Amino acid sequence: MKVVHVIEALGGGVYTYFNDLSFYFGDDEVKKSIETTIIYSGNRKEIDRDKIKSEFSSNINLLEINMLRNFSPLQDLKSVIQLTKELKKINPDVIHLHSSKAGVLGRVAYFFLFKKKKLYYSPHGYSFLRTDSSKPIRKLYWLIEKYAQTFFGGVTIACGDTEFEIAKKLGSAKLVRNGINIANVQEQYAPHQNEKLTIGIMARITAARDPEIFNQIALKFPHFNFVWIGDGELRHLITAPNIRITGWILDRKTVLKELNNIDIYMQISLWEGLPIAVLEAMALQKPVIATNIIGNKDAVLHEKTGFLFNDISELEAIFEILKEEKTRKKFGENALARCHELFDKNQNFRQLLAFYQE
Repeated sequence: MKVVHVIEALGGGVYTYFNDLSFYFGDDEVKKSIETTIIYSGNRKEIDRDKIKSEFSSNINLLEINMLRNFSPLQDLKSVIQLTKELKKINPDVIHLHSSKAGVLGRVAYFFLFKKKKLYYSPHGYSFLRTDSSKPIRKLYWLIEKYAQTFFGGVTIACGDTEFEIAKKLGSAKLVRNGINIANVQEQYAPHQNEKLTIGIMARITAARDPEIFNQIALKFPHFNFVWIGDGELRHLITAPNIRITGWILDRKTVLKELNNIDIYMQISLWEGLPIAVLEAMALQKPVIATNIIGNKDAVLHEKTGFLFNDISELEAIFEILKEEKTRKKFGENALARCHELFDKNQNFRQLLAFYQE
């Protein structure tokens, strides 16, 4: 069986997801029954495109096609033509599209194959949930998601429980939660205690991660240290003197060491799929404070592995609880146990494999 994955947004947590996927499906035993190809775009600043082939499993096929994140009629047309050409060459049994842009380009290319294939689509956070878009734009995104599935067919594979509930309303859907390589992340775990309580986030500095709110929180709590692991186009919105921005770190071990060195992980997203960074923080036994939205609430168990909040006025009471090292340790242990139960990449990729083979 031949399976092709198509992804435009190969960066951040998605990069980690596909790196893990490449090694699972590149395993000698799995490879006997499934030949995997990942078609990707290497345009994201947070990745080193020259390292992709050396960092992914050599037992899968990697193919780079130029796809742009934003709408670009000419380039999008070129991407569809190239994608159609490559899919015809490969002649896959299964096509799995990931994220909104690849979902659109991939479905158009699939149409031009004029051959019926198993078609799957994983939104990794629906575009119509974006709060930086106007209501008419969000409605347009919803219509695209709804009628793309109606017209082209296929099955949505949701990455989290709440996304699954939404997907079922749009058409045929299944659930395969995002997972991580827990053992690999745990290699960077070491007990760590900061002089000042240190709160961190690991993400691209974009509207989705609400850097303005992170800045407000840091200003409200000047006696704590804050770290933003990453960089991005909205860096200028972070001005609080107690926030350190690491910039892009392209070495994964260094990134995880930075993550290990914080006391509390904070995910202040405005919209999500199921954030890999939160799962990695949980695997490093960090309590997580997160906005009470889709994705975050599928990972964090309120008052057990961390806290969900709706307004920054709630944070004072939360920090008061988590300032005790013993409490943070207990929450961290709960977080790791939850990772093993629900977010282990091996058990979740086994589910994916079973769907392909149905």
